[in-house]
Amino acid sequence: MEFRVKLQKVRVNMPDRAALFAAVQERFVAGQGFALATINLDHLVKMRRSDDFLTAYVAQDFVVADGNPIVWLSRLARQPVELLPGSELVLPLAELAAQNGVSVALLGSTARTLAAAATGLQARVAGLQIATQIAPPFGFDPNGTEADAMFEALRESGAGLCFLALGAPKQEVFAARGRNLAPDIGFVSIGAGLDFIARTQTRAPVWVRRLALEWLWRMLLSPRRLFGRYASCAAILPGLAIEASKQSRSR
Repeated sequence: MEFRVKLQKVRVNMPDRAALFAAVQERFVAGQGFALATINLDHLVKMRRSDDFLTAYVAQDFVVADGNPIVWLSRLARQPVELLPGSELVLPLAELAAQNGVSVALLGSTARTLAAAATGLQARVAGLQIATQIAPPFGFDPNGTEADAMFEALRESGAGLCFLALGAPKQEVFAARGRNLAPDIGFVSIGAGLDFIARTQTRAPVWVRRLALEWLWRMLLSPRRLFGRYASCAAILPGLAIEASKQSRSR
């Protein structure tokens, strides 16, 4: 499944969990890094507005579907992909890292949240090693000198996997830079994933997620912040559906 944004193509190149974890396992065994992003409608809106974000997304090694609309569009295009939200990848990827003797870094959010997330992860994942925890200051620039220092700290920590809880587009931009500045580390953009593990944020109940209404749950909790975002997502959906239909006919 691919999306055309300006003159670029952004592909969901990991169709399901099995394919993703096989690819990550290969990188762990080879001692090679990677950048993993989870695409949703909001990201597609942001890519249309920001060339830097679009460039960062094209640089990702692995892209999975984060959001039911992406899954629905993939089915319309007859290129079905599995729903793989970033927050649901943290624990299984941590388990895979522990099985391969790969230590983990946590970057983003706040020091308090990272400490709680580290405790929660190690309680659930036997043998997991947390190499470092880095909470960026307010206004952190993923292209700035502070980011350069963080890459150095990550390299020195010996981490082979880094969970990025910076939010879009900062985490994807940071991950894209990491492919050059810390090529032995796998960067995974997971948004609020660490907050959920630390229990500083509450995710929608399972029944809400099964009804594909997590977006509504979030908007009701924070209407001022999210109403405009979801309106922009809804605005691009018809055009994406038309493009998906064209992909279906071309197959």
